[in-house]
Amino acid sequence: MMTDKNDRPMSTAAMIYALELVEIEEQLEALERTDQRLRTMAEQSFNNPDLERRRNEIIDKAAPLERRRQAIIAAEEAAAEVFTMREENRPNADLFGDIQPELDFLANARNEAKKIEEDRGEKRGRSRLLPARYTNQDFFVADILGYSLKDDHATMEAPVFSLKTQKDLTPWEWTSKDGAKHIEVSPSVKYGRATQHDKDILIFVISQMTEALNRERPDTKSQAVRFTVHNYLVATNKPTGGVEYQRLERALDRLKGTTIKTDIRTGNKRVKEAFGILDSWAIIERSPSDERMIAVEVTLSRWLYNAIHAHEVLTIHPDYFRLRKPLERRLYELARKHCGSKQPSWKIGLELLREKCGAQSHIRAFRNQIQEISEAHTLPEYHLIYNRELDQITFHMKNQQKLASSFFSRKN
Repeated sequence: MMTDKNDRPMSTAAMIYALELVEIEEQLEALERTDQRLRTMAEQSFNNPDLERRRNEIIDKAAPLERRRQAIIAAEEAAAEVFTMREENRPNADLFGDIQPELDFLANARNEAKKIEEDRGEKRGRSRLLPARYTNQDFFVADILGYSLKDDHATMEAPVFSLKTQKDLTPWEWTSKDGAKHIEVSPSVKYGRATQHDKDILIFVISQMTEALNRERPDTKSQAVRFTVHNYLVATNKPTGGVEYQRLERALDRLKGTTIKTDIRTGNKRVKEAFGILDSWAIIERSPSDERMIAVEVTLSRWLYNAIHAHEVLTIHPDYFRLRKPLERRLYELARKHCGSKQPSWKIGLELLREKCGAQSHIRAFRNQIQEISEAHTLPEYHLIYNRELDQITFHMKNQQKLASSFFSRKN
């Protein structure tokens, strides 16, 4: 039997109120945590109206809960006073006599609970309609929290992006070893070829859209994607200083200017004509004080859009964005593409690896770079081991290697 704070037996009605109070307090605590996160984001995102709208929604949800909480506390205090008066005035009263007030109390409690449930049902009905805000839009809003990072199969397999940190004006062609896949990459004369670091924009967009597809959001039907620059910088582990906004603009120019011609299918569809990695991009909001970009809209190529909608993506580790060198990032992509639960290790010759990376350095310089990365152990999730005698590289999943070590230690 449940008792109150004075160790007195609780009536059924009192238990209903106590349980409801616990539930309400848990909901209020959850709303408070969410509001705290949004408040922190709002302080860093330059008056983002969407964040402010969400905070107002939380306040609207919390207000009736707080009113109900105060009403329950008042009811509990009143019930405690009534109980005390009964005990003082009727010390020898029959414990099972005169229970009508308690029955009335219970009936009122049930009516209140029914009304609250109806209100909740109405609110749930409204919440199910929230995605309708996107149906009249011709763009996708990248505003999802708590998503996993995704990379697309096609650009993980083929060396689309330049490994250089300086302007790269060299056209690039690549054909797979079996001759089944071919790609031509042409840089912009003005901006150069898109780099491995520029790909961060695509990874951010691919991750957001993939999660939105999983949630069945209707705005994913559009190739146009809008996002706030601050959210992008935070998601890709970049500083939020002014120089990063300038770098983003240059990266967008390179992605728009770099054209691809390929026979690689995405989403079981073949795009035969040459196309830009991005069809277009535009600044849709600037800071009123310093002309800094606040929000951006990019339009994906049909090639990349098809890949996302066919879920031709792989989850990548967040530490990918901590890798400094473009070659490290490219090696991680290849390891992630070829190593997994079904194939925990992958071997490849140095020359073939150089081609798959899209490296333009001499084979000797490339060998030295691979050795340095192998010794540094910087790749997340994978070990890279170079065999000088065979001139061969082996990628191992780190967890698989730990399991093997543990097994052999037990055997010995």
